[in-house]
Amino acid sequence: MPTYDYRCPANDRIVEVNHRMHDIVTSWGELCELAGIDTGATAAEAPVERLATGGQVVSSGSMKDSVPPCGSGPCGGGMCGLN
Repeated sequence: MPTYDYRCPANDRIVEVNHRMHDIVTSWGELCELAGIDTGATAAEAPVERLATGGQVVSSGSMKDSVPPCGSGPCGGGMCGLN
């Protein structure tokens, strides 16, 4: 499951959680429930924003081995996403 970072402007906390790609987290209460933490003094209804984190792009030329981990040789047609 992908990992996402969310920031709550009401308390300026950043929390990392795992959830399905199509799930949408909109409030501090939802975020705390996913993370297994207490809401504390922040209202559960306080909005949160997902941060644009991660997603580093790796090209096959920057990898140590010339053969991609899928073992299929040079990536044809973008099958392994490394070209």
